[in-house]
Amino acid sequence: MNDQALIDIARTLVGTGKGLLAIDESTMTCDKRFAKLGIPQTVAARRAYRELIISTAGLGEDISGVILYDETIHQDKEDGTSFLESLMDAGIVAGIKVDMGAKALAGHRGEKVTEGLDGLRDRLDNYFLMGARFAKWRAVIAIGNYRPSRGCIEANAHALARYAALCQEAGLVPVVEPEVLMDGDHTLERCSEVTGLSLQIVFEQLRSQGVLLEGMILKPNMVLPGLSCPHQESVDEVAAATMKCLLEVVPAAVPGIAFLSGGQSGELASARLNAMHVEAKTGTSPLPWALTFSFGRAIQQPALGIWGGEESHRGAAQEALRHRAHCNRAALRGEYTVEMERN
Repeated sequence: MNDQALIDIARTLVGTGKGLLAIDESTMTCDKRFAKLGIPQTVAARRAYRELIISTAGLGEDISGVILYDETIHQDKEDGTSFLESLMDAGIVAGIKVDMGAKALAGHRGEKVTEGLDGLRDRLDNYFLMGARFAKWRAVIAIGNYRPSRGCIEANAHALARYAALCQEAGLVPVVEPEVLMDGDHTLERCSEVTGLSLQIVFEQLRSQGVLLEGMILKPNMVLPGLSCPHQESVDEVAAATMKCLLEVVPAAVPGIAFLSGGQSGELASARLNAMHVEAKTGTSPLPWALTFSFGRAIQQPALGIWGGEESHRGAAQEALRHRAHCNRAALRGEYTVEMERN
């Protein structure tokens, strides 16, 4: 695939006033969430839940792309239609999570590096042939005593860059996700410092590996205080800090930034995203890149709770999913309001 095709796909994903939906939880993660709700932890239950999401009527009005897991990309709906075909019929681009998870980083106690580069070229080629057109790789950066180390950031940035280069070679748009975790008691200022440094090093590595910045998507965390930090800034303060950090380090060549939710509630994630777009509207110049969402739990969680493994709850669960997607699309226009949650 040529450079222009990658650029066109990236723009379709982030430049159409829609966002991404992540349903790429590993089997272990999905089963843990099912167990909490008393849902059977089986292939059949996972398939039924993912079908519920993919077959939600009108999903393509708010969602431009869906990130799948390896198990899911091979599955079909009950009527025999493949999940990939269903997404294409809805005008939604299919993506795939390709990393193998974060593992302990040797020589760096308490820190992790994401693995999965071995054999990745062949896996990417296969996913492209199946119909996927973008991929995702997540790195995790924890803040704590003497953490993160520069070695941890550099190891993850290098892996992200090698993954991104392989994606583009295979014709897939890479979603580059360096997540600074919310866990801890760190301040907003500390999160901004770590996020800025992490992104700076990530882009150094992306350039070093020859990645086409115009044909990728950045999936960062919002700049937030740690969950146990005694002072929690307002929605507007978080939006301002996040925008300032990104404007300082993200090149204008990148077509779009799609925020992860990182454990935020659906309502709070929507409100913070909305505040960024309100701030952008009042700025003296337009943003150099599109600003959208790539949420998982912040869209899925209400639907999962309503469904609970019961087919009779399917319709209500889909309504809840569509509502969260609709709220986030409204946030991209700076039109999200608390009143929307009451309707």
